[in-house]
Amino acid sequence: MTPTMLRLTEPLADLHAWLACFRDAEIPVQSSTAIALEEMRERQDDVDANQIGEMVAGDPLMTLKVMAFSSKNRPARLVTDLETVTASVVMMGISPFFRAFGVQPALEDVLGDRPDALEGIKSVLERAERSARFALTFAVHRLDPDASVIHLAALLHDFSELLLWCHAPDLALQVLEAQQVDRTLRSKSAQLQFLNIELHELQHALMEAWKLPELLVQITDDRQVHLPKVQCVALGVRLARHTAHGWDNPAIPDDVSDLSRLLNLSSDAALSLLRGVDS
Repeated sequence: MTPTMLRLTEPLADLHAWLACFRDAEIPVQSSTAIALEEMRERQDDVDANQIGEMVAGDPLMTLKVMAFSSKNRPARLVTDLETVTASVVMMGISPFFRAFGVQPALEDVLGDRPDALEGIKSVLERAERSARFALTFAVHRLDPDASVIHLAALLHDFSELLLWCHAPDLALQVLEAQQVDRTLRSKSAQLQFLNIELHELQHALMEAWKLPELLVQITDDRQVHLPKVQCVALGVRLARHTAHGWDNPAIPDDVSDLSRLLNLSSDAALSLLRGVDS
């Protein structure tokens, strides 16, 4: 099926309808990623999988696009999951990668007529990038062998929200504005009110439809919070949200306390580690 760019203005009926709509929809990428991809295409004989992986890792949307493509098109002979972008590119090969990913639609063009929505999605993109940096720092401190997957899981933790901004900016703004008016309104309640679904349900359904790696799905699932890998991601996401506008959020002391237990650090040492991520 040829991917299509959507512009939904009304909520769909249920999860099945949302899944059918988003499963094959085109995913735009940041303009900086689209430009970098074309620059690499021109010199692809001198480009390796690590360079492509590093370029893609800076953009949650392109990361999602590559992971979904490689998971859906994984050769039957391959018995293990492709858990990172770099591994996916190695599996595909450099030239086939560039054939699979032609000139990419730029997010700034797709939402060029909606500066309010562009501002909204860029806020989520920035939060995703900070979440990933926090989570990777925690994983490295723990000497976790799956640090790269933990980084990826944090980067993609809220990808369904990104897709909503891309394809249904009016609805994404309704959810955002409702929560700005009522600070006690939980995200799940606002989503049910304006979308007829909870975004985490759509995200899980898309991950299954795209056959994303099992470990990535597990680490992204906040219900598995008893696992240290999931705690790295969950804390990274929480801290990115709570420190988005500074370090005076009243929830931060609890985050620091949880992090000190996870990493076996004093509260002062945990806070110092966090500050270092943003320095």
